[in-house]
Amino acid sequence: MAEPKNLSLPGPVETALSLLEAGGYEAYVVGGCTRDSLLGTVPDEWDITTSALPEQTLEVFRDYRTIETGLQHGTVTVRIDKTNLEITTYRVDGKYEDSRHPDAVTFTRSLSEDLARRDFTMNAIAYSPTRGWKDLYGGAEDIEDHLIRCVGDPETRFTEDALRVLRALRFSSVLGFEIEGKTANAIHALKHRINFVAYERIAVELLKLLCGKNVYRVLQDYRDVFAVILPEMEPCFDFEQHNPWHIYDVYTHIAKSVEAVRPEPELRLAMLLHDIGKPETFFLDEKGIGHFYGHPAVSARMADSIALRLRLSNAMKKEVTTLVEFHDSPLEPDRKMLRRRLNKFGKTTLWNLLEVNRADLSAQNPEKAGPQLDKLRTIEETLELLLRENPAFKVADLEVDGEDLIALGMHPGPEVGKLLKEILEKVMAEELPNDRFRLLDYIAGKVL
Repeated sequence: MAEPKNLSLPGPVETALSLLEAGGYEAYVVGGCTRDSLLGTVPDEWDITTSALPEQTLEVFRDYRTIETGLQHGTVTVRIDKTNLEITTYRVDGKYEDSRHPDAVTFTRSLSEDLARRDFTMNAIAYSPTRGWKDLYGGAEDIEDHLIRCVGDPETRFTEDALRVLRALRFSSVLGFEIEGKTANAIHALKHRINFVAYERIAVELLKLLCGKNVYRVLQDYRDVFAVILPEMEPCFDFEQHNPWHIYDVYTHIAKSVEAVRPEPELRLAMLLHDIGKPETFFLDEKGIGHFYGHPAVSARMADSIALRLRLSNAMKKEVTTLVEFHDSPLEPDRKMLRRRLNKFGKTTLWNLLEVNRADLSAQNPEKAGPQLDKLRTIEETLELLLRENPAFKVADLEVDGEDLIALGMHPGPEVGKLLKEILEKVMAEELPNDRFRLLDYIAGKVL
């Protein structure tokens, strides 16, 4: 293919490259920034690789703020015009005894040796305004062909760093790229090496992967890999549901529902886990119809355990397990019911539950799910109209508070909170308006 056009570099990047070149060193932008540029997207970060040794890099940028990020690995962070740039010396990695980090690195003056250690061809492309493009492994062509291919031998790359298995799947999902045959075979063969990777790193890659546009295909083609990350998923593979509401096995239904929901980490993870309790709760009645009584609670318990294992934040864990536990709870386009759901879940989680419910229905039998989807639209419209009224669905939303009750003669104590809850119940049931004067009249009648 023809060599790509010259890149338009941000000012701080041009400054860094120029200063390194003026000091007598080679310098290129490399990795994700060149890949993203060739894809037509603006890079979030710009990484620079150079023939300068770390101490030489520090000398070149002596007039700038520098951070010795990882000198043993050749990395110096330089701040130019409020932009942090990571500048790393060309290097050759030693053995990866822990299947994650090289035991040692050796600095080199050879760009080609540095590029040879990188994971995928699309990430092994370097560019310099003065020296042009260095694409030794056909990365630009692979980008054009929408292909993920390891640099060199795939088994070597994945044995060195097991996280690359998940990175390949994440790139495939996010970019919509296919994974080249030998690279794909090595992923399947070496999937168990993911067990060497810290759960925190697994979680980062998994959540990004789940939010990709090609997530359904990746979930299906590499389900054996997901069984290593989440062994709770494996019983769902090919598990027929024997239910007229479902035309897919449990895992296929899960994969389709993940694809159907908005690409936010909490929502995508909730859909991945919402039905994992189904195999455990399966019951076949005398008519041959399958049922999964109590599966949301079982799935939520499993989701909670998975969230802990992945070291997710408490906020994310709570949101995901709530969405899983209540994904199948009945809802009606009834204002009183919706007020109570707002009281129980809050606005954000209730809207998320509606999205989860829609994704769940969209991955079921369309002949059965159609009327339910119509009903869901009515619920959403009713909720939207209700929220425009700024309804009270928690005590803090009431137009009166504890001080008002005390001013009307109540003694401070638990009875104050009890009466406020009673008032809230009446407001949510639309038996009382959330009007200060009407509420004060009601309180006076109870107190005086």
